[in-house]
Amino acid sequence: MMMENRLLREALIRLFRKRSDLVIVGYNGATDTTPSHLLETQFDVLLIDSFQTAWPAAKTARETGGQTAYKAVLIGMEPDEELFLAAVRSGVVGYLLKDASAADLVAAVRAVYRGEAVCPPQLCSTLFRFVAHMIEETPVKHPVPKPDLTIRQQQLMVLVAKGLTNKEIASQLNLSEFTVRNHIHNILKQLDASSRSEAVQTIRAYGYSISS
Repeated sequence: MMMENRLLREALIRLFRKRSDLVIVGYNGATDTTPSHLLETQFDVLLIDSFQTAWPAAKTARETGGQTAYKAVLIGMEPDEELFLAAVRSGVVGYLLKDASAADLVAAVRAVYRGEAVCPPQLCSTLFRFVAHMIEETPVKHPVPKPDLTIRQQQLMVLVAKGLTNKEIASQLNLSEFTVRNHIHNILKQLDASSRSEAVQTIRAYGYSISS
């Protein structure tokens, strides 16, 4: 626990010690501990009673260096939509308001430990609206239709799949290197592919017989 409010911190310590399935492994004031010190202690859930933009507490709750991330829960919060969304963006998975009861807090810790997220019902709608808005603003990438490759293009892509260079392909197909390069450019454009390997994978996905 990282609590600025000492009375709240001591009350929560007494509360959790009465629960046999909850173990307190450490507690301190919010300004007494740094993220690096926190990561040295093994625990699952971090309780915090303030959200600081200078040090978003939940950022340390993400996976770092292969370690198992812990989960951050903010308690005693205001029903402020901007603050709530900022906390969610930083990785907080629990957000409890000032009027939350002791039972609410215990239930939230257990839920977060199980991998669930917790937030007040009135702020859930805010999260839904935010996600819907983000989806509306995200451009939809339409699937590329099945490419209608000519026999020559298919022959060329078989050689591309084998890793041949443009010069080697030109020699095998009796074409100029310029013609081969032009064919490949058109195929990449047709498939909306950024590389030769991506073009090969796309063509195979559409059922063309191209083996390396």
